[in-house]
Amino acid sequence: MKYAIVEAGGKQYRAEEGKTITVDLLPANIGDAVTLESVLLVAEDDKIEIGTPTIKGASLKTTVVEQLKGEKILVFKYKPKIAYRRHTGHRQKYTRLLVESISME
Repeated sequence: MKYAIVEAGGKQYRAEEGKTITVDLLPANIGDAVTLESVLLVAEDDKIEIGTPTIKGASLKTTVVEQLKGEKILVFKYKPKIAYRRHTGHRQKYTRLLVESISME
């Protein structure tokens, strides 16, 4: 089984060929090809290659499957003894990527 640890949007994700990963919103349309070049680790069977901090020449070829929103987070501000109450919410936007190949050039 071949997998890689990749950095996207300041966060690290474990990516396997043929599976999807959900990353923070990327400026791409559905069906676009996206290449992630910040690969930190590549493991294939018993062989592991670790970058310092990234592996030169390694990349992930992915395709945008969908743009989606996460769960709603409620934010409630309150100050006692005065009539101050504020109720807002937030929904983070994500991009789901299908990992097509992990290449080591």
